Amino acid sequence: MRSSYLLTPVNVLTPISLALMLTACGDKAQLSVEQGTGKDPQLPSPTKSFIPTVNIAEATGWPSGDKPDAVQGTKVVAFADNLKHPRWLYVLPNGDVLVAETNAQPKPDNSDDGFSIRGWIMGMLMEDAGASVPSADRITLLRDSDGDGVADQRSTLLEDLTSPFGMALVENNLYVANTNAVMRFPYEEGQTRITAEGSKVADLPAGPINYHWTKSLIASPDGSKLYVGVGSNSNVGEKGLDKEEGRAAVWEIDSQTGESRTFATGLRNPVGMAWEAESGELWVAVNERDELGSDLVPDYMTSVQEGGFYGWPYSYFGQHVDERVEPQDPDKVAKAIVPDYALGPHTASLGLTSAEGNALPEQFQNGMFVGQHGSWNRKPRSGYKVIFVPFVNGEPDGRPVDVLTGFVNDDEKAQGRPVGVIIDNKGGLLVADDVGNVIWRVSGAE
Repeated sequence: MRSSYLLTPVNVLTPISLALMLTACGDKAQLSVEQGTGKDPQLPSPTKSFIPTVNIAEATGWPSGDKPDAVQGTKVVAFADNLKHPRWLYVLPNGDVLVAETNAQPKPDNSDDGFSIRGWIMGMLMEDAGASVPSADRITLLRDSDGDGVADQRSTLLEDLTSPFGMALVENNLYVANTNAVMRFPYEEGQTRITAEGSKVADLPAGPINYHWTKSLIASPDGSKLYVGVGSNSNVGEKGLDKEEGRAAVWEIDSQTGESRTFATGLRNPVGMAWEAESGELWVAVNERDELGSDLVPDYMTSVQEGGFYGWPYSYFGQHVDERVEPQDPDKVAKAIVPDYALGPHTASLGLTSAEGNALPEQFQNGMFVGQHGSWNRKPRSGYKVIFVPFVNGEPDGRPVDVLTGFVNDDEKAQGRPVGVIIDNKGGLLVADDVGNVIWRVSGAE
């Protein structure tokens, strides 16, 4: 009788109701997002609690005719809608836009994930946050045949994939990063469907836990190498560091032979990657750790140094030690590289693309666009927008500029959540919205 009595109240609560109850137990930010942004962010002492702060915006989608708010001097339209959890984008040389409609695979029955308060909370919140839909496991091709900035043709280019994410075209080969392997498919310009069976280039860390399932992908300018972002299998190694083999890293893969190595490590969840136009360096957007308080730890963007170590899980933003990690490794902490530019605590900065080739106003000509999916572990919330970080001489310089906002409405509901960002062949900025199931296109107001 006692067991039944204790369980019943939790069973009848909705995830959001329980989240609101748990949020009351969490901390509140003492600093603004701006104070945790830039080359030298403020990093206060960690705030630890048994129950983490939970403050996620319930996903509702966009009411008919509504759209995000675009920065002055630009306009935004729906390039394509009625998609199924669109997460990542790629633009082919002929202007066709590829969209990875994707999500995590169901957790297998033999998953040795173990129980955690964090996992329990997150599991209940997934549906209301719009993140629990089944994966479509396909790549859709969108074509704007009349050049009006709205796709008028669509087709399924590839299907029956396994949580596809990153894409890259090298000569006549389309590379796709499934959650468990990089695949190669033959492609001819203008093709709207690929029926040929793909070939495996290289395996990627996956397995029954597969905590950070997305695998981003970018090709080197000459196409000889592929770079893949592989996220960690936990928040801070709490599942055991043996579960982190090959993870929290950017991989380098030979596009022809599949030979691979870790190019940089200690990157908790490296997602968006882009080549910086002036320096030619590879940059990455990284999601940092949770549960150290609303003001820690800022996500960041950074140039990726070959052989570089960026701290995870032992430290953050250089040599700031995370005391939760066992065992500690002072030697590795001493080598941890300080990231180039903080993007605010818990903003979930996923999308990253160079501004090169865009036709937006002059202030957006040199820098990076960042898609911020939005926080769950901060009060008040952070992210839920697209920003622009200006660059000078190949490095971030100045404060970020909001480009696309209004994803959370006045009732604190998430109408959309931005993920992947990319510049199309006409200079527009495309944004994948996995809650609104829309691809937005930002262009100059004229």
